[in-house]
Amino acid sequence: MPRERFKTLTEQMFYILLCLNRECRGAEILETVRTLTDGRVSIGSGTLYDLLEQFLAEGMIEETKTEGRRRSYRITEKGRLMLEREYRRIRHQAEDYDRLFGKGEPL
Repeated sequence: MPRERFKTLTEQMFYILLCLNRECRGAEILETVRTLTDGRVSIGSGTLYDLLEQFLAEGMIEETKTEGRRRSYRITEKGRLMLEREYRRIRHQAEDYDRLFGKGEPL
């Protein structure tokens, strides 16, 4: 049975959608993810543009501006709901960890 598309998000997908809470171009997304995660998460440009196309096709983001080859994007309500669902899923995982191992020290 094939896996349901976008049932969960990869770390890269999560951060791309997170960045699109404001209008951004691809290069801005790459830099924001790198800065936000202190370099812990890296997204290749090929992966970024492939995911942007998939998100567009699913209605999770919208193209807001085109200037030559430069395109800007922003998250849609559908994308925001997916991002919130994924955030809750991650929080539940952390809560399960805390229940079993106790609250750890901050990193």
